[in-house]
Amino acid sequence: MHKTIKQYDEVTEKCRSLFIKKMNDYGSAWRILRLPSLTDQIFIKAQRIRQLQENNVRKVDEDEIPEFIGIINYSVMALIQIENGIVDKPDLNVEEAVKLYDKHIAETKQLMENKNYDYGEAWREMRISSLTDLILQKLLRVKQIENNQGLTLVSEGIDANYQDMINYAIFALILMEEKLH
Repeated sequence: MHKTIKQYDEVTEKCRSLFIKKMNDYGSAWRILRLPSLTDQIFIKAQRIRQLQENNVRKVDEDEIPEFIGIINYSVMALIQIENGIVDKPDLNVEEAVKLYDKHIAETKQLMENKNYDYGEAWREMRISSLTDLILQKLLRVKQIENNQGLTLVSEGIDANYQDMINYAIFALILMEEKLH
């Protein structure tokens, strides 16, 4: 588990660094996005990953790594939106946004540690394509919950699905990094 935590922290630091750079470039313009818009952004990224995994020919010279990072960062943004609501104009400076980012990553990491303990790091035996499919499945669930105005009968809420997507994307990035070395 110590190895997983170290790798998890390395991945989230890369994602956090990109988040900060984009906050410096664009500010918190993303704060105006409604949850379905964020869900659709994540869906586009997951679909692109799946296409890259299935197609031999690529028209754009990019691999899955930036798309998994995008899934992580957009999912954190969604968690921030759930907690703080949607606004009409950007309202967070870099420091405030990073504090919220760190809070949600810490909560998601704790969830990963708890599940990892219970599942015995089963994800390490999974294929990256399976993690992609699980992210897409979570997205379809979120879309259905959004279409039901957030009402569920027995299911976990939207926030838990975003956290699972973050963790699956981090696992995929860890596995990809391990394949390189």
